[in-house]
Amino acid sequence: MSLIVFGSINIDLVAQTTRLPNKSETVLGTNFFTVSGGKGANQAVAAARLSIPTYLIGRVGDDNFGQTLLNSLNEANVNTNFVTVTPNTGSGVAIIAVDENADNTIIVVSGANGCVDETDINRLKTLLPQASALLLQLEIPLEVNIAAAKAAKAVGVRVILDPAPAPDSIPDELYHLVDLITPNETEASRLVGFEVNDDKTCLQAANILLERGVNTAVLKLGAKGVFCATRTEHMIIPAFKITPVDTVAAGDAFNGAMAAAFNEGLSLQESLIWGAAAGALTATKQGAQPSLPSRATFDTFLEANLAKID
Repeated sequence: MSLIVFGSINIDLVAQTTRLPNKSETVLGTNFFTVSGGKGANQAVAAARLSIPTYLIGRVGDDNFGQTLLNSLNEANVNTNFVTVTPNTGSGVAIIAVDENADNTIIVVSGANGCVDETDINRLKTLLPQASALLLQLEIPLEVNIAAAKAAKAVGVRVILDPAPAPDSIPDELYHLVDLITPNETEASRLVGFEVNDDKTCLQAANILLERGVNTAVLKLGAKGVFCATRTEHMIIPAFKITPVDTVAAGDAFNGAMAAAFNEGLSLQESLIWGAAAGALTATKQGAQPSLPSRATFDTFLEANLAKID
């Protein structure tokens, strides 16, 4: 079986600084670099680097960035046969600021990602019969995500939604199509309308998401670990202890690795641990896709640190 990621492909323009600017403030940066990213592409690379057959469906522009993005995906063994080059359109761009505490702010310009449409859904349908899961995010048009989720549910494929960037609301229709939703604290807070910052509010938020129709709610809490609730149980997966350098793609690493574990037949708890380990490893390096771990690195880290999480 394979994984399908349906989503965004961006070039990341990253500025490092000692602290993030306040409103209307200019701060001096310490470094600048460009790197391949996009939530869809990152999740595809995260799974492919863990030796899982992974397809990406999405779009790049016919600019220099587009070819760079395709090259990066191919180097990571992501199948890009269903990635379309959109003429007369720029590739998606993410403008990222990262401070010395590894916190970040991100502005995304959709570019070709905004052109994903029904023709891409038709490509998706040809792959779904051999897939174990479909991974979605919200950097492509919402109506296309809904159509993709409908196509997956029609053939019994698990739908995993990363609700990022979080909108003010998600249509009820999409909630009912999602098997597993994975917001971080900020995204969960926006979706439920109150601050999610401790075990009590995590449980309240998860229950609301379950009531809206999802089967499993996974809240990614960074250094505080992972909170997961289903209709019959809830669990907390402690964070792996690391010194963060750049958290930009940590959430994408989580989703890719969690889906990879599902693909290998692991349990929900085991899959969450895989996600937490990949997210932790990713946060120890700079950049989005370059920080995503190989299978050998991942296995070594998990074996050395699994007993240490508390």
